[in-house]
Amino acid sequence: MHALQRNNVQVLGDGAATLVFAHGFGCDQNMWRLVAPMFAARFRVVLFDLTGSGKSDPAAYDRKKYDSLHGYAEDLIEIIQATTEGPVIFVGHSVSAMIGVLAESRAPELFAAHIMIGPSPCYINDGDYEGGFSREDILSLLDTLSSNYLGWSSTMAPAIMGAPDRPELGEELTNSFCQADPEVAKQFARVTFLSDHRADVAKVTVPTLILQCSDDLIAPVTVGKFLHKAIPGSTLRVIDNIGHCPHLSAPEASVLAMEDFLVSLDPRRVSA
Repeated sequence: MHALQRNNVQVLGDGAATLVFAHGFGCDQNMWRLVAPMFAARFRVVLFDLTGSGKSDPAAYDRKKYDSLHGYAEDLIEIIQATTEGPVIFVGHSVSAMIGVLAESRAPELFAAHIMIGPSPCYINDGDYEGGFSREDILSLLDTLSSNYLGWSSTMAPAIMGAPDRPELGEELTNSFCQADPEVAKQFARVTFLSDHRADVAKVTVPTLILQCSDDLIAPVTVGKFLHKAIPGSTLRVIDNIGHCPHLSAPEASVLAMEDFLVSLDPRRVSA
């Protein structure tokens, strides 16, 4: 199946440069609705659903292929090749930021820049590295998810969203989690939370914005600082926000940070 159908690819706007948006675990491209349209007047905007998520083709999900983030990186490369002739600015939320890193490693000519929103190369504490969770925490989280996915979703989604003054966003994320295929979600969660791509981020060669929230349960600021040090020439921007989804809970601040970064890029790097 062609990537455009497999991943429910949508293209908005027009421009010399292309922004490709990729959502995080348990979500779909609708999560970009407050941010992506802000760029469609000046950029070509590509939205899609990760295989196994949203309105992607359920028949395309292969448990073997997607037993690591490399399978999703293969899909991303196909999507970029199918939608643009020039290098793209890749906007990845959460785990998708690492999918972008892996895709760039395989096909560097396709990437002009990365915008990583709430990224984490490793969620588990390891020596001096503070990922935010102990291994026991992650294994317990995954066991609960495996035994009671709907209950886990109802508890975790509002905590992940944060935004205590906007409970409707936590409810939206809960509904998104609960609509996912439980078996796919269980595998994707294990792939996500047990992954370690700290060695891969050091291979990033293009300008990178690391956008973190000041209070994020999933990706604490310590992770952003690690990435800023690990990725040569990267920019770290911490916005005042509670939660892991600033593109929903703080869209204005997110767009402003992204705009500042885009202005800093060499136009020759982002033109088709």
